[in-house]
Amino acid sequence: MGVLTCTLADITSPVAASRLFQALAIDNHNFVPKALPQFAKSVVFVEGDSTTVGCVKQINFPDEAPFKYVKNRVDEIDANNFYLKYTCIEGDAFPDTVEYAVYEDKYEVSEAGTRCKMVAHYHMKGDSVMKEEDLEKAKEGIQKMFKAVEEHLIANPQVYA
Repeated sequence: MGVLTCTLADITSPVAASRLFQALAIDNHNFVPKALPQFAKSVVFVEGDSTTVGCVKQINFPDEAPFKYVKNRVDEIDANNFYLKYTCIEGDAFPDTVEYAVYEDKYEVSEAGTRCKMVAHYHMKGDSVMKEEDLEKAKEGIQKMFKAVEEHLIANPQVYA
């Protein structure tokens, strides 16, 4: 089984790192379905009841989405450094060539506000390879969601202030 590591996003945002981290990592189970229902119909805890190491969240996509759900397990959180590592352990969002994926999201304070870097480690089945089109779709989806979160937080400066 090979591992393909790639950067899904490396984005600079005027929004503070603490606000982005709260919206996208810690409180995404509340924030995303309410503020951005086009990306998630609901997010429910399958294991645990808060965003802590070991919890598992199931993200249920909207009916019109090409996928139904994914389950993510939180592997590591460093709230002081705005870092989250999690593993997608189940779902129908991956092509048949992917066994599972580990993601690392880092929100760094920058002169412009925040530099957000999202890295994926795709663990491939056997000798499978990731199609470039599947990788591009993943990058597009992550970047669209990030921009939507950013726009919502800019328009609502009191959220996670």
